[in-house]
Amino acid sequence: MSEENKHRATAAAILPLVGGAANVTSVAHCMTRLRLGLRDRSLVQEEGLKALPAVMGVVEDDTYQIVLGPGTVNRVTPEFEALVEEGRAGAPEEPAAPAAPAGGSDPVTAEELAAQGAALRAERKARNATPFKLFLRRIANIFVPLIPALIGCGIIAGLNGLLVNLGWLPGVTPALAAIASGFMALIAVFVGYNTAKEFGGTPILGGAVASIIVYAKVADVEAFGQHLSPGQGGVLGALAAACLGVYVEKRCRRWVPESVDVLVTPTVTVLVSGLATLFGLMFLAGEVSAWIGDAADWLLAHGGAGAGFLLGGLFLPLVMLGLHQALIPIHTTLIEGSGFTVLLPILAMAGAGQVGAALAIYLRLPRNTSIRTTIKSALWPGFLGVGEPLIYGVSLPLGRPFITACAGGAFGGAFVGLFNQLGTDVGSTAIGPSGWALFPLLDGNHGLARTIAVYAAGLLVGYVAGFVATYWFGFTRTMLEELNAAPDEPAPAAPAPVAAEERVAEKV
Repeated sequence: MSEENKHRATAAAILPLVGGAANVTSVAHCMTRLRLGLRDRSLVQEEGLKALPAVMGVVEDDTYQIVLGPGTVNRVTPEFEALVEEGRAGAPEEPAAPAAPAGGSDPVTAEELAAQGAALRAERKARNATPFKLFLRRIANIFVPLIPALIGCGIIAGLNGLLVNLGWLPGVTPALAAIASGFMALIAVFVGYNTAKEFGGTPILGGAVASIIVYAKVADVEAFGQHLSPGQGGVLGALAAACLGVYVEKRCRRWVPESVDVLVTPTVTVLVSGLATLFGLMFLAGEVSAWIGDAADWLLAHGGAGAGFLLGGLFLPLVMLGLHQALIPIHTTLIEGSGFTVLLPILAMAGAGQVGAALAIYLRLPRNTSIRTTIKSALWPGFLGVGEPLIYGVSLPLGRPFITACAGGAFGGAFVGLFNQLGTDVGSTAIGPSGWALFPLLDGNHGLARTIAVYAAGLLVGYVAGFVATYWFGFTRTMLEELNAAPDEPAPAAPAPVAAEERVAEKV
């Protein structure tokens, strides 16, 4: 089967399992996930989705997210969109009847863990639907579409740096530098465009206002007693400027007569927002950006291993709470200011802890073929930084292994943080990838070889710490008895009345 047919077949297999074309209200994708707006989530056949070879897992949030992995999702999404359009144009589809639950006497299987994971995701979604977290999600929506360009330009910048250090292809390296730097030079414009789009304004007006920040002649403008510099305020200034532009535009739409709206509204929006940007927002955002860079440097220079331990250990809980999205503009600001973010390699250690924990679970449950099969299918994506299948399909529903996996990430983060404290910065030139996929994007202040070595050693520490913590502390005796029950036999019977009390105590 050709690649095109394979991706179309994947899309065709997914569509009826999410309720058909009539149940799909929106289609989008990020780095790894197909994100669907659905009218009725009760029509989703989640077990059928997870059984598809191309599906690594599912995540329920404001959209229904199907994890397909990097690269694959970019090819499946347009095929899925085409099928949805064809379905809407034709006769309405009857949603397929939900699959009957699988029988069997095995008390704990991968399917049961998946059901527990779905319940946990639903609970997390309810907790995360606060105004503050919804606002953070909208901020994330502004930056997530920029990630592919950040990755592509970051890899080209790394390649160019390697060629310059080796003295190879001197006639090509200036061209590579231009290719790698062009997007970052204009990133404020794209942020402004996406901001206006996200908050209900005219996207091109948001881009127009944000473009003022990168215009070379802003150096002739004086604000707060000093001349501005092109790019001052960066993405934070663009974000603020575009938000102001949306507010001004909406006010104009409300009061300006329709007959002159096409002339007055764009002019007033750009003029008012532009003046505010030049004589206030650029300076203020520049100060905030500088403070963020200084704070990150201070944190790792003085906190070192302790800061890395906390960041690596708490990152996945932050993800569960929806607070990790606040880090996206911070990463982007650091990349814009120093060329790389020192926070991402530390946070990536959280995924290493999950991989180590999964290996320990695999060895501790030799008779649970269902969970071991799930781990085997999800492990390699985990190595590449796609952790959702392991988190939602294995460690989180089990409870204690999720905590020990976070401990593994904490030790990996402490290792990388220690080297930052000792003067070896380990950074990433883009955001999005994690695990092994982050290697092409690594950069630092002491050469690429040392940076790669420290990051690789940090991953190894995360794997080992997650494995050891989970192997020895991830299970109680009762959990092992239940989870190791053979598929064709019931779980071991517990001795009489004390069993229920012991089980409750174990789960607490």
